[in-house]
Amino acid sequence: MSAPDPILERLLHLHPKKIDLSLDRMRRLLGALGDPQKSLPPVIHVAGTNGKGSTIAFMRAILEASGFGVHVYTSPHLVRFNERVRLADRPGGKLVSDEALSAAFEAVEAANGALPITFFEATTAAAFKLFSEHPADVLLLEVGLGGRLDATNVIDKPACAVITPVSRDHVEFLGDTLEAIAAEKAGILKRGAPAVFAEQVDVAQATLERVAARLGVTPLVWGQDYLCRREADRLVYEDQSGLLDLPAPKLFGAHQTGNAGVAIAALRAAFPGLPEQAFERGMVAASWPARLQNLRGGRLATLAPGGAELWLDGGHNEAGAKALAKAMAERDAITPLPLVLVFSSLKSKDPEGFLKQFAGMATQVIAVPIHGDQASWPPDEIVGLAEKLGFYARVEADVDSALRTLADADWRRPPRILIAGSLYLSGDVLAANGTPPE
Repeated sequence: MSAPDPILERLLHLHPKKIDLSLDRMRRLLGALGDPQKSLPPVIHVAGTNGKGSTIAFMRAILEASGFGVHVYTSPHLVRFNERVRLADRPGGKLVSDEALSAAFEAVEAANGALPITFFEATTAAAFKLFSEHPADVLLLEVGLGGRLDATNVIDKPACAVITPVSRDHVEFLGDTLEAIAAEKAGILKRGAPAVFAEQVDVAQATLERVAARLGVTPLVWGQDYLCRREADRLVYEDQSGLLDLPAPKLFGAHQTGNAGVAIAALRAAFPGLPEQAFERGMVAASWPARLQNLRGGRLATLAPGGAELWLDGGHNEAGAKALAKAMAERDAITPLPLVLVFSSLKSKDPEGFLKQFAGMATQVIAVPIHGDQASWPPDEIVGLAEKLGFYARVEADVDSALRTLADADWRRPPRILIAGSLYLSGDVLAANGTPPE
């Protein structure tokens, strides 16, 4: 993306802190822009630690199969900033153009002047302006960080508030206990608005229900009010409105059963009466890049060993790693292949907690750097952590080098290669592969 880059660079320097959770600056800026958040279509607001993007992908696919025009706001992007803003169009949607994005950023810059504003606040305000100017039936809105003080939390009454599984992440901003983190996520709940909770660990569930009770919100709770399960090659969803017998999701992994169930529950709460055919089509149409994405084509696939499976996932915390490891175990039960983990991690993450989920599964760990200005763990330190956990581990200069080295090795059976640990790494991989999100 070329045109908005100079404006983005200027916006990055308007506030000394990259992350400073508050709603005061956001409300001031939105007021200067004419309060575009008050002219949005019905909003489904999604918070949580893991599964937010996949849940939104399911909802988008189902809604578009119903003929809805759907705006989508997600973060971060993988390759181009435009991925964060998807505007409703029929059929389907389209990523915002460079020209429209530049115009929105210019309007934000003019309205804000030199006053302090974080990058995420400014770009979210630009997204709200774009969404308010283009017709749509619904906006799927992903929280950036936390919930209570996130820049997206200026919606007075969403059509539904969704909280996906809560786990430890961003503890420096949200608190170092699950109870504290869950309380921040619960900040998107609004009095009088429906809410859906994904399956949660006990302490997170108790916290979410306590906040909901204080607001007079009666949430739909996994295992009590709705449930979703796999039966062979089908997905079975149940709630008080009845049962849906659907195709299995195209998105791979057992955790996607939960994400699909949350998406269905939220849509049935927000838009009762959606046709069953829309849910059927949505299951097989939903896609979400760098979430257990099988890279069957593109340049990198040609570098891997012959017959190898090449998977990409942006999972970067311990809960995400557990889901990934379970998915790889499912795949191994179908087709046993040696697992190789190509891995990197931001400095703010816990690579040891991630890697230990693959103990006894991965035959080796290849540590690669994250290029750019992101603070990341040095690959040699990751190798040290991996070796302490019992892995054979080594450093490669980049993913290209890792794949070429693996291709030169003598394999009795071709490997299953999982590239994971960082969304920034995933973005680099998709760009290098020539398959950026569309």
